Amino acid sequence: MKHAVPHDLGKDKAKQVTEAAFASYQRKLAKYDPQTRWVSDRRAVISFSVKGITMHGALEVTDNTIDMELDVPFLLRPFKGKALGIIEAEIRAWLAKAKAGEV
Repeated sequence: MKHAVPHDLGKDKAKQVTEAAFASYQRKLAKYDPQTRWVSDRRAVISFSVKGITMHGALEVTDNTIDMELDVPFLLRPFKGKALGIIEAEIRAWLAKAKAGEV
């Protein structure tokens, strides 16, 4: 399932915001072992662990969206919508920081 969050920052600034957000999460949420690896100038593979289960996904930054994909194990699928909602809220908060000149 792909989920898109619109933005008006342009691809380069949106990528910078995405990188800053992940750096923050790696510090604040270390117990979930959030990992990110850029595989191209616009696409990153991500992972994190919850209760011993590792989830994998990807982010792709375009000129006007940040697209997310998250592979959720069958047992956790009821929580997928909630997880995507939380991730979207975090992306929107970081986009607002960028517009305010904080990133």
